[in-house]
Amino acid sequence: MAAATNSILLKLKPNIKTKICNPLFGFARSSSSASPSIPHLFSATALPYADADSDCSSEIKATADANPNLIHPSADVHPNAVIGHGVSVGPFCTIGSSVKLGNGCRLYPGSHVFGDTEIGDHCLLMPGAVVGDHLPGRTVLGCNNVIGHHAVIGVKCQDLKYKPGDECFLHIGDNNEIREHTSIHRSSKSSDKTVIGDNNLIMGSCHIAHDCNIGNNNIFANNTLLAGHAVVEDYTHTAGAIVVHQFCHIGSFSFVGGGSVVSQDVPKYTMVVGERAELRGLNLEGLRRNGFTATEEEDKELGKIPAVCSMIQSLRDSFAQNRRGICKFRYFSGS
Repeated sequence: MAAATNSILLKLKPNIKTKICNPLFGFARSSSSASPSIPHLFSATALPYADADSDCSSEIKATADANPNLIHPSADVHPNAVIGHGVSVGPFCTIGSSVKLGNGCRLYPGSHVFGDTEIGDHCLLMPGAVVGDHLPGRTVLGCNNVIGHHAVIGVKCQDLKYKPGDECFLHIGDNNEIREHTSIHRSSKSSDKTVIGDNNLIMGSCHIAHDCNIGNNNIFANNTLLAGHAVVEDYTHTAGAIVVHQFCHIGSFSFVGGGSVVSQDVPKYTMVVGERAELRGLNLEGLRRNGFTATEEEDKELGKIPAVCSMIQSLRDSFAQNRRGICKFRYFSGS
């Protein structure tokens, strides 16, 4: 099929000189405009593409320096899309008319970017990934993000209160790894937005619903499911297959055990687990890994320690109006 496509391309643009090391990928957008009778799909100049270990990698690099954007002829790239330098777009990808791609982005085969979507520099979309939707509002991704196989990012929320035509938003920061089959939805109303910070690892098949607010440096294990309006602070860690009720808050440096159902707030620095998650004490291992000292954990004058003051304030906030209280404490006798 690749050979047939190359043959068609040469017939349409006979002045193109084609030299391909890997025919499955490797066409760069031409600097000259295409003929009006030729669809923009074929407005491309053939360039070689191969892995760094291949025999022609140095030749590819030299050619790519002259024409940095590699766009496969089967990719559907709208002529109004804004494409940065050094962008690679694989076979059967789609890039919509309002899309902005930063420098050095790579779209693997069958990945798609729709709607008013901006993707920062050096982001990677694995095969089957979908980012953005044809909805009012916007999806924004920062730099150095990885969107895994068949992940769906920035689409319409699953809230029946959403009114068609309302603007909805998703903002994702930098250096996040969002793994395969994860879904992250836009906000349910124009006055709010779904937010994900920086340096988060979101493992396979997670779900982050509308209007959630996720901080920085969190680890969500597989099948972590967050309902709408959930708030997760920084440096939290969830084990697999956990569910978080809407409007719940997960405090910084906390740990949620596998299979837990979180229906109330998880205070900072604590560990919870259970079918209805219950407090099991401090997240001591997590605190040690993040540089907390034994003095901060055991000092008699606890009220003077900033970490303890922050934890007490977290507890107080959980009992404020429109909050859900905290997970119940479960006492173990040791028998």
